[in-house]
Amino acid sequence: MQQTAEVKAWSIDKARELYGIARWGLRYFDINGRGQVTVAPLKEQGGSIAIVDVIKEAVEQGLHFPMLIRFHDLLRNRVERINKAFIDAIVELEYKSIYRGVYPIKVNQLREVVEEIIDAGKPFHHGLEVGSKPELYAALAFHEDRESLIICNGYKDSLYIKTALLGRKLGKKIILVVEKVEEVASIIRYAKELKVAPMIGLRVRLMSGGKGKWEKSTGEDAKFGLSTQEILQVSDLLKEADLADCLKLVHFHSGSQIPDILTIKKAVREGAMFYAKIRQIGHALEYIDVGGGLGVDYDGSRTTFHSSINYSLNEYARDIVHNIMDVCDSQGVEHPVIISESGRAVVAHHSVLVVETFGDIKKMEHVKEPAKPTISHKLVEDGWYNYTHVNPSNPLEAYHDALHNKEETQVHFELGLIGLEVKAEVEKLFWLTGARVLEQFKDAEYKPDDIVELESKFSDQYLCNFSVFQSLLDHWGYGQLFPIMPLHRLNEEPQRRGTLADITCDSDGKVSKFINLYEEGVDTLPLHDLNGKPYYLGVFLTGAYQDIMGDLHNLFGRVNEAHVFLDEDEDSGYYIEETIEGTTMEKVLALVQYTGTDLKRKMKSQVDSAIKEDRLRPNEAMRLLGEYEKGLKGYTYLDLKKVRKKG
Repeated sequence: MQQTAEVKAWSIDKARELYGIARWGLRYFDINGRGQVTVAPLKEQGGSIAIVDVIKEAVEQGLHFPMLIRFHDLLRNRVERINKAFIDAIVELEYKSIYRGVYPIKVNQLREVVEEIIDAGKPFHHGLEVGSKPELYAALAFHEDRESLIICNGYKDSLYIKTALLGRKLGKKIILVVEKVEEVASIIRYAKELKVAPMIGLRVRLMSGGKGKWEKSTGEDAKFGLSTQEILQVSDLLKEADLADCLKLVHFHSGSQIPDILTIKKAVREGAMFYAKIRQIGHALEYIDVGGGLGVDYDGSRTTFHSSINYSLNEYARDIVHNIMDVCDSQGVEHPVIISESGRAVVAHHSVLVVETFGDIKKMEHVKEPAKPTISHKLVEDGWYNYTHVNPSNPLEAYHDALHNKEETQVHFELGLIGLEVKAEVEKLFWLTGARVLEQFKDAEYKPDDIVELESKFSDQYLCNFSVFQSLLDHWGYGQLFPIMPLHRLNEEPQRRGTLADITCDSDGKVSKFINLYEEGVDTLPLHDLNGKPYYLGVFLTGAYQDIMGDLHNLFGRVNEAHVFLDEDEDSGYYIEETIEGTTMEKVLALVQYTGTDLKRKMKSQVDSAIKEDRLRPNEAMRLLGEYEKGLKGYTYLDLKKVRKKG
């Protein structure tokens, strides 16, 4: 008996297993003995930080929730690991060229993020990829390493092309990647006008398609890329302009968040063959750009699920190097400089979204254990029988009987054969029966589908102070799964399961799918009872796309940010270098043409009218106007401190 008790006892290891933190955390994230989630930005080479300690300090500095915490040392670590993975593969396989990574700014355009990547990438000459004129303008200003690259993708107008060529005059290695044939004439014209030798790349359209949620962006029907016929057209145009030697790069796109390494291998071999054949028709190619696609194992399953990947970073690098080398050797061409545009894998891990729960809606809150019903009706009697006869030998049968009784009751109600009292009593007995059934499966390793569905029915809603549309856009738009877990109290066993509801007025403003080891998401998340104290949840691996792509849904705007650096000289082992306040109401309203000046003018006009009509006393009116103007300078999200004080 003692041994059984030890097996069932809650522990930190059980918390690790329950939330899968060891699987998706890549040793960056863990749980300490106090039941708090920790982050080790440099893994074993640096210190560990309890995230709740950062939260406490950020709150003391005036930040409110929701809050995004960026760990800059982790960002640097990712840049270093990706570069070292390719360097190691090149040495191991005796590849006769080098690697030059570029960071796609679109993945997270925040200046502090881009600056950190540039600085971390200096020893490796890690460059930038841009896909628009604003991104190009930012890149030109911050790019100072002449050995690193700027890759220019996307459709281009004359200003885009001329600006890139001006960068060439500064001695920068800027490669204009041709997306359509018409761009070539403009590049030729402006290159001659500016008297500069362009560096030109071609995006080739692969027949091999990608896999995962973004697979439609690849293959024969992809948005970008030149057909084989168009490649020959571009080749002829460059030769006619005596710029054949300016064609330097072949680029291809095999998808984003590619789950299966076989997809990558196939695309790389096809892209490498294009490289070899274009060299053979008289162009001095130097670079092959394998694009993005390096995935992140969001659920930790190491599978081909959409939210996972079945390969490691080292395997990814080795397979790319090996397949390019193999194709080039077979075609008798020199090994090119390998470029990859890894963005997601660089930035995803470095930021954690912290949301605070401020309430819950319990499914069973108003369902109390009954005495024997006094209502005389067969449906009620059957419900009572089901409830009182649940036992270890028949839990699934009891559930089926209770469900049938509930459905039959609904039919009777719709036909007008029963009243509200009978319907209410049967539904109450159904929920109580379900609770007893679930208790029988509490410690079961395997649960039938009906029981999993019943667990979902019993889940509570936790109300969280954030917007899914602003901070987790891919979850809403693509069903992308992110690791979510409590940031503290993990030395306590969670007794409830729930979904997360945000504060928007949209029915889609919720998170109701969570990571799981064996399938593409589960419907509920294990959570703790709220005890009247702040309860913090962390949404992990959100550094790629999420906080930069969020729109102005409900006009919430950007969240507060804290930027954290390790420092062994600090007693805490870290310091908050910078806090960035989220969007105020005045600023977010201005983005949709409601200027603060105009809003205040209109409010003052209404206040003045109210005074004249004796609906407001002057002191009340001035107080109202003052509160309105003060509110415009406030944070768009809920101020839960004020809510709790009032409560």
